[in-house]
Amino acid sequence: MRRVLLHVCCGPCATHSIEDLRNESYDVTLFFSNSNIQPEEEYNKRLDSLKTYVNRIKITLIIDNYNPDEWFELVKGYETSPEGGARCQICIRTRLEKTAKYAKFHRFEGFTTTLTISPHKDFQLINELGVKLAKEYNVQFLPKNFKKMDGFQKSITMSIEYQLYRQNYCGCRFSMQK
Repeated sequence: MRRVLLHVCCGPCATHSIEDLRNESYDVTLFFSNSNIQPEEEYNKRLDSLKTYVNRIKITLIIDNYNPDEWFELVKGYETSPEGGARCQICIRTRLEKTAKYAKFHRFEGFTTTLTISPHKDFQLINELGVKLAKEYNVQFLPKNFKKMDGFQKSITMSIEYQLYRQNYCGCRFSMQK
């Protein structure tokens, strides 16, 4: 697999993840699919920051439709689920599924996600979901743990260097309240 679709949640998480994949000779295209991010002002801040970075490093960015109402419907009943619990699993699966579908339809050889760079996310769970979706959509998933070997710290350093907006919560309004 050489041509990979990378689901990205924000500019800072994209920095080291892109670098890591490029160092492994992958041809990387970014996919911003994050209807979980609220409020819309926050969504736009993260997207604008990512666009700034993308323009500097010359990489293709695909932006999925922003549909927070659809996302709220998916997590209905899980509003009080703890951070990292069932609501988060639904959210991660949904974003990975959209990435898998896009990768399959547009003939990417595989897909992966920046979500594994966060020290607050379970990279094993994310990779397991990715593998299941890869089988379901008949497209390869590239299991990664972008936080290994100080990946998260490198992303912080790079986001400061590029003056990227860094958020202080995962994205949904429920993670804002933790």
